[in-house]
Amino acid sequence: MKSINGHTKTLGLIGYPVGHTLSPVIHNYLAEKYGQELVYVPLPVEPGKLEDALKGAAAFGFPGMNVTVPYKNDVIPLCMEVDELAAKIGSVNTLVWNGMGYKGYNTDVTGLYRAMTEDGVAIEGENVVILGAGGVSRTVAYLMADKKAKHVYLMNRTFEKAAQLAEHVNKDFRQELITPLAYEDHKMLPEGDYLAIQATSLGMSPRTEGVAIEDAEFYRKIKCGYEIIFNPAKTRFMKLVEEAGGVAYNGLKMLLYQGIDAYELWNPVKISREDIEALYEIMKETLGL
Repeated sequence: MKSINGHTKTLGLIGYPVGHTLSPVIHNYLAEKYGQELVYVPLPVEPGKLEDALKGAAAFGFPGMNVTVPYKNDVIPLCMEVDELAAKIGSVNTLVWNGMGYKGYNTDVTGLYRAMTEDGVAIEGENVVILGAGGVSRTVAYLMADKKAKHVYLMNRTFEKAAQLAEHVNKDFRQELITPLAYEDHKMLPEGDYLAIQATSLGMSPRTEGVAIEDAEFYRKIKCGYEIIFNPAKTRFMKLVEEAGGVAYNGLKMLLYQGIDAYELWNPVKISREDIEALYEIMKETLGL
């Protein structure tokens, strides 16, 4: 068991609620494996107390923290500095103390890219469908644009929200890359073989039967489905992709790699392939997958 002493530094996850998080599994394993005097804990922050929480963390000397819902946007004006990509996306999930204040990063986007790359899922030159227009979808949309997807169809329950996000990303990248659609208009999607990324909470345990689109005709256009959810191991979206002949991946590797990227920002280490694989197995075991 890892010992905690007068030299132990605290890292943690700011959000509300945070009781479900797997992040302590990632970071406490790495701290013990690499012999670093760190401990990572959930840090529930009630609404209205985010600024107080950051001031407290700074006062206690926290070298870094992760940030999850509902604070990934709200934390930005409280940062001393924000990484360029995180600022463009408008979302910060990792804070690093720079000696004067916290600098904000987005390891969701880098973690998703590392996960997709490891799974052999290409982005460049691909036609892409993104399901959802919330905070995660924003991160996904920026990744697709940055990695040169051919075209992106951003689909959401309400067309207006999809249109707002599409306009924002198109403006930032100075091209008409993203076309917004409502879920109910999925039949307007041109024929083709798409990479589809499911970026909503629909289908997450315990409501595992949730899905944005049920129509089998839609899934026949999907050659690869990438799920952001990691529990259950196979969501309704993934099942529908596979039933239509496509391949599907769940979101556990994204969670793993966003954690790896954050840990490497906090510490002067490079996590080995062997330790990444071992940690992935521990995470699956923890979830009972």
